[in-house]
Amino acid sequence: MVNDTTLLLGLDGVSVIRVERCEDGGRRVHLATADASARACPACGVFASRVKGSATTRPRDLPYGERGLEFVWHKRRWWCREPACPRKSFTEQIPQIPAGARITGRLRSAAGRRIRDADSTVIQAARDLHLSWPTVMDAFKAAARQVAEAPLPEVEVLGIDEARRGRPRWEQDPDSGKWQLTRDRWHTGFVDALGAGGLLGQVEGRTVADVLAWLATTPLTWRKNIRHVAIEMSATYRAALRTGLPHATVVVDHFHVVQLANKMLSGRAMTQSFHGIESLPDPGRFRVAGPTEHGVTAAHSDATRPQSPPPSPSRASR
Repeated sequence: MVNDTTLLLGLDGVSVIRVERCEDGGRRVHLATADASARACPACGVFASRVKGSATTRPRDLPYGERGLEFVWHKRRWWCREPACPRKSFTEQIPQIPAGARITGRLRSAAGRRIRDADSTVIQAARDLHLSWPTVMDAFKAAARQVAEAPLPEVEVLGIDEARRGRPRWEQDPDSGKWQLTRDRWHTGFVDALGAGGLLGQVEGRTVADVLAWLATTPLTWRKNIRHVAIEMSATYRAALRTGLPHATVVVDHFHVVQLANKMLSGRAMTQSFHGIESLPDPGRFRVAGPTEHGVTAAHSDATRPQSPPPSPSRASR
């Protein structure tokens, strides 16, 4: 049954029977199955023709209005008419509400997209949608898997950089008794440095083998399209690129160039300051005076240092 209320709800596979007002001000929507494929047995695919009974479920959906909607789905239980089918009976299900599901598919997808696309945290999405933390986390994993399994965009400038994530984890080998690193605190990220591809991949570790292992998962045509690779001043990444992307031109990003220059200038200034300190006659004592005419600090010994005037005689000595 297709009516205006069903069109307004927009949930494929079900139709609205009636809507009633609850005592707390909410609205209860009674639904019926409107998809003919719901009669197909999920085990063998044969369409059933004999009803076994009825069942009622209350799946949760996206918030609608201030109070939201409460669903009551009146569906039927069917006998499977295939004698060889191990499943004798089943209840109706649709893609948006599979059998045993407590939330609709679009609510689960919306929870995952909030974290993946809207930069929301898991706990915040769970509070906004009135879901549990594990449910939202599973939805985010499914949404992230869609992006991770999608083909990589064409990249001309690849960026490679390290990132620190958490603490390392060590586990003891029960046979040898030696401690082995099972989780590295350093990760290597691969980004589209020029386009809008964003983060392309991330692997645990920052060795040559880690970089080559990720590059080996990409198509050969995709690697040949890369013209430049931006890295920090890392000999490890440079060695990996000689093998994995020998045709690409390696460049160093501005941040690390400026960082290295600042370190060299700071070290030079400390060296000059250190050379301007002279040892005093008393071992273990150092004294630094003001700047000299050459701009380098100088030290005075006790012999050349101006002496303070002697104290005035007391009244008793007079």
